Amino acid sequence: MSIQSLGVGSGLALDDLVTQLLDAERTPKTARLDAREEKIEAEISGLGQIKSKLSEFRDTVEELKTDRDLGGREPTITNPEEETELFTAEASNSALTGSYKVAIEQLASGSRIETADAAAGGFASSDESVLGTGSGSLTFKVGSTGDSFSVNVTAGMTLAQLREAINDNANNFGVNANIIDTGTAAGGAKLVFTSEITGTGNDLSIVNDNNLAELNKLATTDSTETASYLAPVKSAQNARATIDGIAVESDTNKFENTIQNVSFEAKEVSPLDTTGKAIASTLNIGFDEEGLEEKIRKFVDDYNGIIDEIKKLTKYGESELEDDGALAGDSLLRGIQGGLAGIVSDSVGASALGGLFQLGIEIDSDGKMEVGSSDFGLGSGEDRLKKALEDSYDDISALFTDEKEGIAVRLFEFVDQYSSSSGLISLRERSAKDSREEIYDDRETLELRMVSYEQTLRDKYLNLDQTVAQLNQTGSALLASLR
Repeated sequence: MSIQSLGVGSGLALDDLVTQLLDAERTPKTARLDAREEKIEAEISGLGQIKSKLSEFRDTVEELKTDRDLGGREPTITNPEEETELFTAEASNSALTGSYKVAIEQLASGSRIETADAAAGGFASSDESVLGTGSGSLTFKVGSTGDSFSVNVTAGMTLAQLREAINDNANNFGVNANIIDTGTAAGGAKLVFTSEITGTGNDLSIVNDNNLAELNKLATTDSTETASYLAPVKSAQNARATIDGIAVESDTNKFENTIQNVSFEAKEVSPLDTTGKAIASTLNIGFDEEGLEEKIRKFVDDYNGIIDEIKKLTKYGESELEDDGALAGDSLLRGIQGGLAGIVSDSVGASALGGLFQLGIEIDSDGKMEVGSSDFGLGSGEDRLKKALEDSYDDISALFTDEKEGIAVRLFEFVDQYSSSSGLISLRERSAKDSREEIYDDRETLELRMVSYEQTLRDKYLNLDQTVAQLNQTGSALLASLR
């Protein structure tokens, strides 16, 4: 049935009346739905905020509970000349603390080969052809490493072109070819080969695969590797160092586990004293106190971020002008705050420190953590933290990472039950979103009822409109007959 315009026949403002009646019916119901939706949207937003904060904190404590760097060792190096870095060092968590005298006597290097002077059968210039006719190949290899690659040599290829073919070879394992022009007729142009493969016995060899006489002046040996042509002008060598006077060697510049669980990489040769002896640097393996302190303070800051977020979401406005938090008085968030406080306040028997208090961390009146200023005859929080870092380094690690009692371990398990995709907050979110969907359905139902109600009103007042119109017509007719 179509909705008709009212009041045309009677002249009454029936359309306005219907509109007012519809508004009177719709407004309170819409207001109730709006209030419910606003509350649910605030709840969903608040749950999302605290879930995000908890997820960030979960990542922090997960890293902390598995962080081997909590027991990390920090190498420090004191060199004879402060501005020169002679070597770098790394230490695993199982390295023993201690001090060592380290001197770098020789760096590892690869071998070097040069072609002969022009006067001795070498090349006059970089434009000289290395092969007059035919074709062949040169194979570059290093000892028993298995590294090798071959370069084809064709008739008319110049020395410069051969250099490029070597350097651009896709399988080149670290051979660099360069041309040095001596500037003299006797010296001519020399092709110089350098190998990056270091270590004694790892000399570069160049094989004349086809035993072409013209290529012998570029090769170290023939195809059977029995003949000898060019010889390295510099052989590959090991790096050499002394540790507390004990000679050590490595085929690279990195010394792995020479000191147990410590590695160091040589960068420069140590300076010599007046007797020609290498002056040793001091390598000290200690605890990474600065790095650990930074992690502890970050843990405190991240924890306090959670508490601040909970307080913001659960607060009640102190006056009518101040809004309540999105989750004011919510028992779930109060439970989270209480659970967190219980864990960080608990004792840890696996650590001699016993708890966070001995680490200098206290809980203030707002439930937040701080490196406290209270003394209690044990020193301030800063004093206790410093003392623990100096004297109880491994106990700090146990305080956080013990599998059963560790604070980071327990915090992760606690937070995960709330912040995971199947956790308690996600369940609340899904329930709130279901309630929001119900409101959407209620709005649709209300609109359908209002359409029906409007039609009912219009049908009702249409009859009135028609009746009044008829009465008006009758009255007009009577008045006309009486005249």
